[in-house]
Amino acid sequence: ARTLLYNIHEHRWDEELLGILDIPACLLPQVKGSSEIYGEACSHSFISGVPIAGMAGDQNAALFGQTCFREGMAKNTYGTGCFLLMNTGAAPTVSTNQLLTTSAWRIHGQTLYALEGSIFMGGAIVQWLRDGLGIIRESAEIEPLAATVSDNGGVYFVPAFAGLGAPHWDPYARGTLLGLTRGSTSAHIARAALEAIAYQSYDVLKAMERDSGIALRELRVDGGASANDLLMQFQADLLQVPVVRPTVTETTALGAAYLAGLAVDFWEDETTLTALWEKDRSFEPRRSPAEMEPFLSRWNEALERSKGWENKEDS
Repeated sequence: ARTLLYNIHEHRWDEELLGILDIPACLLPQVKGSSEIYGEACSHSFISGVPIAGMAGDQNAALFGQTCFREGMAKNTYGTGCFLLMNTGAAPTVSTNQLLTTSAWRIHGQTLYALEGSIFMGGAIVQWLRDGLGIIRESAEIEPLAATVSDNGGVYFVPAFAGLGAPHWDPYARGTLLGLTRGSTSAHIARAALEAIAYQSYDVLKAMERDSGIALRELRVDGGASANDLLMQFQADLLQVPVVRPTVTETTALGAAYLAGLAVDFWEDETTLTALWEKDRSFEPRRSPAEMEPFLSRWNEALERSKGWENKEDS
């Protein structure tokens, strides 16, 4: 709730909103930067006197941990949902494509901004295949199962179990499985599920490109599902840019550590951090845009059929 009261343009609590909601400004904490010392651990703790430094939201920390310090750099965290952020530089970019404009971080008095888009169903799709349908016993089994078929066999899966998030924002959409035939198998459904994660991420990233006017040059990835090579390759084929997985995929914790380390001079600056970032693997596009266009076209058809499914009057 505090974040909603913060004016990201003026870097202070918003007086107009405080007035509307009748919240005295004195009740709110002092606004600090993302990388500074805020205090020390209490005296009765075993870490007594240790500086408390570095503060960021989880996805902002992941963007920092991926060292996306330059304008146009973007990351996607493939967790239960998918969370995409693009660094848009020193000036906020107001979205016209239903994305969130947010502060990325503020260090030494300088604020960098980002565009953010959230996808409700990422790794949660795999959990549903495991717990709901029972076609896999463990999440890790989905990649070898999906790899037993060369393509999705015409099967498309829109995982709108809780509606659609960015950039569609349709609470009335529902999960849709299309293109099934007698030849469809659990492997086709597994492959369609993985592809759905990539399609949803593609939709958000294209919205970011339209908002920012910046063409994506690469996508840095992290989170549990980034270990899925089949998914990462399909993501690269869709986006037509390299999808790059770092050696450390727990980038949220890494970013928080980086922010704290800068505050206590453990690291000198962002340039030092950039040198620490290491690539595990880069997934280069293997298929041309012409090859991928029919897949995207069918995805968009499936997407439209899922929208507005729930009766608005009954919801």
